[in-house]
Amino acid sequence: FKRTAAMISVENISKSFGEVTAVDNVSLQAPDGKITALLGANGAGKTTSMRMIYALIKPEGGQVLVDGINTHEDPVAARARMGVLPDARGLYKRLTARENIVYFGRLQGMKEAKIKERCEELVDRLGMGAFIDRKTEGFSQGQRVKVAIARALIHDPQNSLLDEPTNGLEVTSTRAILRFLKEQRALGKCILFSSHVMQEVSAVCDEITIIDGGQIVASGTESQLRDKTGSENLEDAFVSLVGGEKVV
Repeated sequence: FKRTAAMISVENISKSFGEVTAVDNVSLQAPDGKITALLGANGAGKTTSMRMIYALIKPEGGQVLVDGINTHEDPVAARARMGVLPDARGLYKRLTARENIVYFGRLQGMKEAKIKERCEELVDRLGMGAFIDRKTEGFSQGQRVKVAIARALIHDPQNSLLDEPTNGLEVTSTRAILRFLKEQRALGKCILFSSHVMQEVSAVCDEITIIDGGQIVASGTESQLRDKTGSENLEDAFVSLVGGEKVV
């Protein structure tokens, strides 16, 4: 398969709901071997952008290419190249964590031996050993997110799209998730995640795209964004770029 330089390429996508323009002409690139953040305050357009990128909703204009595949011309092929953690983490509560993960492996057409091997690998990397064979009803937020990530990545996709993966997590679970993302980057994977948490973006991201009011206001490394605004840290740069104090 001929690969392109940017594994996820988003070109001028837009989406409106009634008279409200949620996303307006958004473009970004997320390359292999890097963690790319879509950073913005709540309501900035992150989730709508992510939903268009992983082909849950169709953009009114523009296109999304995943490994050169147009997500809306060939969504099945594109989705096979992606692992997606949506904003809704819904698990099957009557199934164990392992059964949730295995089920998604089967949906991806994986062989049982490969599912078992990959599941054990994810259990180890995400620290799920203590609860992997418990039913997911009653799980903590951190446990649910870990299972949802493992479920999304069971087929070992090249591209991971994670919508606010650490939202609502305590410190230990947040660290485990961020450490896992760094491991995926080291394997040459393409990781795109949305966030409103400056500290985690600063800690793990190679490239940052800032979205505000449904539009991209800046893109670059943290250093480039700080230099552009004359700021000492990412939070100050963010506030400068979006034009004022915002609750994030």
